[in-house]
Amino acid sequence: MKSNILIIDDEERLSGLLCRILTLEGYHVLEAPTAKAGLKIIEKEDIRVVLSDVKLPDANGVELVKAIKQSRPHIEVINITAFGSISDGVQSIKNGAFDYLVKGDDNDKIISLVSRAADKANLVYRINELQSQILSLHGFSKVIGESASIKEAIVLAKKVSQTDANVLLLGETGTGKEVFAEAIHYESLRKAEPFVAINCSSFSRELLESELFGYKSGAFTGAVKDKKGLFEEANGGTVFLDEIGEMGLDLQARLLRVLENGTFMKIGDTKNTKVNVRLIAATNRDLLFESEHNHFRADLFYRLSGFSITLPPLRERVGDIELLARHFIKVYAVKVKKRVPEIDSRFLRLLSSHSWNGNIRELKNVIERVIILMEEPLLTPNLLPIEVINGGANDMAALDLDSVSKHHIRRVLGYTQGNKSEAARILGIGLATLYRKIDEYKILLN
Repeated sequence: MKSNILIIDDEERLSGLLCRILTLEGYHVLEAPTAKAGLKIIEKEDIRVVLSDVKLPDANGVELVKAIKQSRPHIEVINITAFGSISDGVQSIKNGAFDYLVKGDDNDKIISLVSRAADKANLVYRINELQSQILSLHGFSKVIGESASIKEAIVLAKKVSQTDANVLLLGETGTGKEVFAEAIHYESLRKAEPFVAINCSSFSRELLESELFGYKSGAFTGAVKDKKGLFEEANGGTVFLDEIGEMGLDLQARLLRVLENGTFMKIGDTKNTKVNVRLIAATNRDLLFESEHNHFRADLFYRLSGFSITLPPLRERVGDIELLARHFIKVYAVKVKKRVPEIDSRFLRLLSSHSWNGNIRELKNVIERVIILMEEPLLTPNLLPIEVINGGANDMAALDLDSVSKHHIRRVLGYTQGNKSEAARILGIGLATLYRKIDEYKILLN
């Protein structure tokens, strides 16, 4: 079935003729004799194209175009009239009409016009649909939490997302700074342009410089062709610099130039490259302290900190731990093709009593490990890592911690098929500690 078409015309004979013609072409056609009736149909039905008479009993069809486009921008409107005028035609197009047609033109022209209008409306609708999907994956709906501190951070981030201001995200490692950076970008006017992220601590000074600014062929040994840097790749969009506190002072000077006038010079180049990018930076360091001790450029710090947002650690939003845990449980159950399990209340209490020094990232990793190891559709305390169980020992006095630890280690060793190095990694303990626990608990290996 093709698109839904709405004809708004009080002249029954012409409306009926158009309806028959378009129905034969495979369109689903609805009719309305007045603007008011037409607008009611638009509210209820997924209309893609409207053919509206200019002279309606209760409205001017040229002005009706504006009302339709305001409420449903993706709908394409074609004005039709028995008495065409240049002024009406010009105003119709200005109001957003797809075309302005004089009644009496041949039917093939109407069919072709409706087909092109429907194609355009369907394309716009699909683009809007894809943008909604992107927002659900990268927008603020991805930020999970009901605590006052995280809600305050979201409010600030939403406000700044609608501007071009540079943003500095502060907070401990694992608090979700990249998630916030993505959300700010994808809910900004730059959302259709690239979002490029890089962790400044993952590269040496030389590699980071070439990654950020690019180089010309022959600039150094191995530079066999020109390379675009991330700032050039992100032109029109957003660059996210994570762990910016790890960036060397010389590179900070180059970054400051980009922020001040939007230009930089590639390695080995003799002329500047111009870019238009928004910068979002993140750090777990106290940059003010660093700048006061000449470890970070003060001028760059003040450039970056014009709008800063501090993300709270997970231990300060205990009420959100269960929400996050349930979310990650669903995500990883689907990922490993397991049934979403039920959750023992003691399991949740242990999660809530843990300090989570690694914040959301640590919780996420713990849940992933739990889902991999679970054999029954119920999450119980014995699936949790030893450090999480020990952290909640005061609240779980009835739990035999040694028994739980032994069971957990045995389960992990079974999962790794006896690979102790991999088991130690999954358990988050050293290999020597694992050997000691195996001996202490007298765990028999197959």
